[in-house]
Amino acid sequence: MKRNMRMLVSLVLVACMSFTLFAAGQAEGGAASPARKVINLWSFTDEVPKMLEKYKQLHPEFDYEIKTTIIATTDGAYQPALDQALAAGGDNAPDIYCAESAFVLKYTQGDASNFAAPYKSLGIDVAAKLKEADIAQYTVDIGTNKKGDLVGLGYQATGGAFIYRRSIAKAVWGTDDPAVIKTKVGPGWEKFFQAADALKKKGYGIISGDGDIWHAIEGSSDKGWIVNDKLYIDPAREAFLDVSKLLHDKDYYNDTRDWTDAWFADMKDAGAKKIFGFFGPAWLINYVMAGNSGGTKPGEGTYGDWAVCEPPVGFFWGGTWVLANKNSPVKDAVGKLIEWITLDSSNTGLQYFWANGTLNGPGGTKDTVASGTVMKKSDGTLPFLGGQNMFDVFVPAGAFATGKNKTQYDESINIYWRDQVREYSYGNKTREQALADFKQQVADNLDIIVE
Repeated sequence: MKRNMRMLVSLVLVACMSFTLFAAGQAEGGAASPARKVINLWSFTDEVPKMLEKYKQLHPEFDYEIKTTIIATTDGAYQPALDQALAAGGDNAPDIYCAESAFVLKYTQGDASNFAAPYKSLGIDVAAKLKEADIAQYTVDIGTNKKGDLVGLGYQATGGAFIYRRSIAKAVWGTDDPAVIKTKVGPGWEKFFQAADALKKKGYGIISGDGDIWHAIEGSSDKGWIVNDKLYIDPAREAFLDVSKLLHDKDYYNDTRDWTDAWFADMKDAGAKKIFGFFGPAWLINYVMAGNSGGTKPGEGTYGDWAVCEPPVGFFWGGTWVLANKNSPVKDAVGKLIEWITLDSSNTGLQYFWANGTLNGPGGTKDTVASGTVMKKSDGTLPFLGGQNMFDVFVPAGAFATGKNKTQYDESINIYWRDQVREYSYGNKTREQALADFKQQVADNLDIIVE
């Protein structure tokens, strides 16, 4: 009897172990549990979470709970927390996660790229959807991993334009027509500084601070900070030393730093001298300049006295890329959400609502979107721009931008570079010393070969 009992217990244990191994194998293979009706979303703002709330309203049959984790990028808190959550795995691991332009390459092509699922593995017909939606190439390049698979895309278009004051254009050149002004400020930096000289003679500054022009110079360079695993200073970026010093020595600006009160003040004529323009994408207009213009309708402050034209060089600034975890057990559901956000160019896709300011009902903020197809059929007129249709400028701006000069270290390296450039432009260091100190900072703080 005891022998039979021992045999029975042994058979039960073997059966239990077999089931456990089978279940584990199913989990490792990414098979969805019928009980798993939760999608974990990680983001650094509430933008994407609000988009998914809209998706659920439009698709009541989508019965997944969206569990959201939002950690601001302030003080560098977001990336370490996201990295830990991705590495830990399990039921609380992110299924969808967001990365901004300053660090997105870490997740698409760099140290953390091994977690990202190719869009094609989510049930998305990538090639067909990219063509149909007319997605700007720079966003595709940044979202493509080293194997050539698309793993991330955005929903905004962040190609840059030159955003200028209509009244100042009329005072200096007799017209505020974007078709004319683009020939005054470009193409190229030589024409831009000719315009700066003409503006100075009338008592105006061309830009607020050297940071304004840096985003355009950085974004238009042929190569990024890292080439063959070594620090590389592209000639266009090295020329920023001379550009910044020229702005300072010729007094072409108000010598502000971006994201400071003095910079914001120049958007409403509260600086030392009136400033002609800023470089930026549509988000700078909508979420920064409009709120700092000193008004809420044309005729108040500088509101309505702005226009956009093509910049001297093509560039982009900012943006959020949406990625999926390759180990997610709910890939099909995740694929539906990501496709709706990044590649759906229909009138019920996220980007159509976003472009026309109707995500939360009529009268919302209009914004440029990743899909050129959507922008071409949307109304981009803004009272802030004197009724100009911003899409006329921002659609081609996306085509001029490049994503092949970005690295996962840009956020840190840019801080070191701009600090040293400023020291040189103020006359505190020689050009050679500023370059040497910059290289030393990179060598001391980052795992990058410096020669």
